[in-house]
Amino acid sequence: MNDLFEKTALSISEIIRFNSAKCAPEKGMPFGRGTADCLDYFLKLARSFGFETVNYDNYAGEVIFGEGEDFAILAHLDVVPAGSGWTHDPFGGEIDYAHKKIWGRGAMDDKGPAIICLYCMKQLKDEGFVPAKRIRLIVGCNEESGWECIKYFNEHSTMPETGFSPDADFPVIYAEKGIMHVKFTFPTALDLTTLSGGNAANMVCDECVVKADVNEERLSGLGLTAENGLIVSRGKSAHGSTPEQGVNAIPPILKYLGLDGICEKLFETKFGLNALADETGICTFSPNVVRGGKGSVTVTCDIRYPATLSREDVLKAFDGESYEILSEQSPLFNDKQCALVQVLCGAYNEVTGKRMQPVAIGGGTYARALKCGAAFGPEEEGEENVIHQPNEYITFEKIEKCLKIYKLAIERLTK
Repeated sequence: MNDLFEKTALSISEIIRFNSAKCAPEKGMPFGRGTADCLDYFLKLARSFGFETVNYDNYAGEVIFGEGEDFAILAHLDVVPAGSGWTHDPFGGEIDYAHKKIWGRGAMDDKGPAIICLYCMKQLKDEGFVPAKRIRLIVGCNEESGWECIKYFNEHSTMPETGFSPDADFPVIYAEKGIMHVKFTFPTALDLTTLSGGNAANMVCDECVVKADVNEERLSGLGLTAENGLIVSRGKSAHGSTPEQGVNAIPPILKYLGLDGICEKLFETKFGLNALADETGICTFSPNVVRGGKGSVTVTCDIRYPATLSREDVLKAFDGESYEILSEQSPLFNDKQCALVQVLCGAYNEVTGKRMQPVAIGGGTYARALKCGAAFGPEEEGEENVIHQPNEYITFEKIEKCLKIYKLAIERLTK
């Protein structure tokens, strides 16, 4: 292992140790102290490399290299909550030399790639590369929970028109589905103030609990347990864009409570949204956060709709329902043959020796904040999906590969 890899790995380990999941704001820290401290670490590291930096009041940060027309690299330093089921400290940043991995929340999404891109810029700078464009590595602090960081950045600076985001899949993403987080309210005759499940709208719920009378036969039939006075359902977390890779813990609890009608709407018929499809895939519908009250249940759902369709195609399915749109992002759709997509795809194929073609995803990245943007790595076809899941990690091999791919891409796009 060379010196560049060792320093990159150490920095990834160190930045993972900041719990940068959104929490209660403090003065000058809109998303909490952990996120602000994480951004401070990143910008200090960049300054130690000789780069100019800007802190946009702890909403976002920026690292600047070169002069000329702007080119963006957009990454994020916030993470989803750790969730349950970890066998490694989610914020330990453990460098595991035996298994050649670094463990922790954000290792792949998106702290690891952000650090790798910073080291690629340093390597180019140290080699004497003079970019013909002004490279702006912009790191947000609220990508996972609302994009207030991008809104604030746009109010206080000018977003470049072109760039990439190292926050999805290789070889390159030419299209991203539209995203909506919608909260439904369903009336019930029950007092369900103890009903609670899910940590974030874009994470498949891996644990759901409620205080209710114990019926051993029904518990067993639904795979539930009674623990400390609560009925508990456990599933498996996954990214909201790929709910089929997880096991949602909410349905067994709804069925136990006799809320079969709600369960059928949310998890079986899904309002008929699975019938919506185009070349970018089908519409996914994932109910990920449930909260109970006196006489009502609210369920927040993650919806990813095909990139060539509109929000109206989705919303008309909810006629007659009580709902609130919490957040939404329009789809991203690029021509597969555009220069940005082709250069990025070419860089990946050259380094790996593969012949991959651009792909579409259900995930949403900062790429859609740009007029011409594309998501670019770090995940690859056939790999274990660790994003938003327990025991997230990045491999040594991935770090070394990405150091080559991102460096080549940055150089070609800014020379």
